[in-house]
Amino acid sequence: MYTQLREKATELANVLWREHTVYRERGGGFVIRGEHVQRWISLAPTGGRNEALVRVGRILEGGTTAPARSEQIVSLDSGTSELAATCRRLLADAAAEPSRPSRDRAAGPGRSGSKGRKPRKARKTRHTSFTSWVVIVCIVGVVGVFAYASTTQ
Repeated sequence: MYTQLREKATELANVLWREHTVYRERGGGFVIRGEHVQRWISLAPTGGRNEALVRVGRILEGGTTAPARSEQIVSLDSGTSELAATCRRLLADAAAEPSRPSRDRAAGPGRSGSKGRKPRKARKTRHTSFTSWVVIVCIVGVVGVFAYASTTQ
């Protein structure tokens, strides 16, 4: 089953996209990644004989895969052209769905996922606080006492 699935995935990748990567998933299925179109297709074995679960989804900006947007069970006995037509239809359905904004995009460009945070104002006061100066003076005092004690002996 897995060799047949691997062969179908490779044939399908060659039909659909010129640039692609085919690799095996943990669950035993195969994934076809089309980086140039920012889409992925997964072929996973099902409980049925000569059937596969085809799932399609997007590839996000960082290279991670978004959850599947469309899926369908197909027969592996059908030809590569029928399988490619099914995948094209699923890809078109996934592209037609309104995109759900991720948390990072909801915050606005150039910002992380924190929506309610206000930007900090520039400091107009001294950066070094009074406590920092006290610590610095104490360290200088200890070094001075050590130097004085080592010279008097």
